[in-house]
Amino acid sequence: MAVQQNLWGMETSKAVENFPVSGEAVPAPVVHWLGRIKAASARVNAELGLLDNEIAERIARAGDEVANGEHDDQFPIDVFQTGSGTSSNMNANEVIASLAGEGVHANDHVNMGQSSNDVFPSAVHLAAVAETRDRLLPALERLAGAFERKADEFSELVKAGRTHMMDAVPVTLGQEFGGYAAQMRLGRDRIRDALGRASEIPLGGTATGSGLNTHPEFGERVRRQLGLGEAPTDHFEAQANRDGLVELHAAFKSVAVSLTKVANDLVLMGSGPRTGLAELRLPELQKGSSIMPGKVNPVIPEVVLQVSAQVMGNDTAVTIAGSQGAFELNVRVPMLARNVFESLRILTAACTLFAEKCVDGIEADEETLRRHAESTPAIATALNPFVGYDKGTEIVQEAVASRRTIREVAIEKGVDEETLDTALDLRKMTRGTKPATGA
Repeated sequence: MAVQQNLWGMETSKAVENFPVSGEAVPAPVVHWLGRIKAASARVNAELGLLDNEIAERIARAGDEVANGEHDDQFPIDVFQTGSGTSSNMNANEVIASLAGEGVHANDHVNMGQSSNDVFPSAVHLAAVAETRDRLLPALERLAGAFERKADEFSELVKAGRTHMMDAVPVTLGQEFGGYAAQMRLGRDRIRDALGRASEIPLGGTATGSGLNTHPEFGERVRRQLGLGEAPTDHFEAQANRDGLVELHAAFKSVAVSLTKVANDLVLMGSGPRTGLAELRLPELQKGSSIMPGKVNPVIPEVVLQVSAQVMGNDTAVTIAGSQGAFELNVRVPMLARNVFESLRILTAACTLFAEKCVDGIEADEETLRRHAESTPAIATALNPFVGYDKGTEIVQEAVASRRTIREVAIEKGVDEETLDTALDLRKMTRGTKPATGA
């Protein structure tokens, strides 16, 4: 396949030379949205009578090609560049001008009515909103659904509850998995709540938010053309701050926190097979050791835990970047974008893998679950209404010291069988105390 000739110009070349930092380019979704914005801007400027129709259409077609990912190799500038994204905006102007052909000027035509200061952050915001809506949210819903199906499957399986990593009163495995499903859906809802504010874009504010050198209807018309993006609450706020992205990524972090809790629970419940809890059997995907035959590791939860840690780390970088606005502009936008899109990408993949390669295939070891539930001393809690807290404590302490069951010790201490049958109904314990009904 022939290598495509470089379509960029001098400003792009300077930026490539000036920023040999990471070898990592601006995230492709941002580039694609730069193309969409340039195409919509050209069409709007033609509508407003500011740009020749024929030139506008050539620019728009070129912008559409960039938006479709046809020229990703023409955006070589390192993501660690000038903090406003000016270099990438100039890169887009030059590439689109070359594609549009003779008589098209990168600044006078492609960049008409725009500034890097409003275009680049607008592209970052819109790309983040679109990727979140189209990729991450469906992946979270898929994972929530997987947990919900397991919650139904495991609804009657009683197990030992645990608090402080110590024995607690029984729950069902289905209740635990239902909690996991709810965590994923609450995380989804937190992200959705942040999307509206992240959709507010500074387009039309040009250099400082004042809208110098652009038509007063430009921003609104371009947003309509794009079909995405909201008018800013205040143009100067939208120009100077990236708080909407900080908030959105904080919602990503909350999902990472939830995933960490859930993945750790599954690792612990699946530990063993002889010296761990061994309450769950996680899918066997590959050999777990190059030296220990038959060893199987919880590889997917381990991936999820690593991804979650990376997202939490990214959130620190995003927070710092968001705090670095000064006067009329935040100048840490490329780095902020780099971390937002990495988190989006790896969270989406992790949620998908977690559902498809782990949760869907989890099996319960019913015998182990029942044994643990019956042996936990915390079931003595249900005796409190019959024998009191102090006598219940004596029973627990004696049962633990003698390695006998709660039932055996309770009988020894004078509790009758009928009371024990009523109190030590494990399935009933998982339903809690129901309010009284009737008159």
